[in-house]
Amino acid sequence: MSFQILTPTAASIIGLKRNPIGIVTEDEGTAVIILNRNEPALYAYYRELAEDAELNTIADERMKDSEFVSVNLDDL
Repeated sequence: MSFQILTPTAASIIGLKRNPIGIVTEDEGTAVIILNRNEPALYAYYRELAEDAELNTIADERMKDSEFVSVNLDDL
């Protein structure tokens, strides 16, 4: 089966085990595809982690600018 790889970085699982930080930071945060026996293995997992990190950064920035308001659940 053939796959179209749309990422600038591809690495094997063995390469990921040897140098995980180097592979992830190689192209400055762009998507990385991990291949297992020349087939995509972990692309979706790491893409989700990257998206979660972005969303956490946005949430942290918004938390700094907002006020906390006490609310009684019965009032809702």
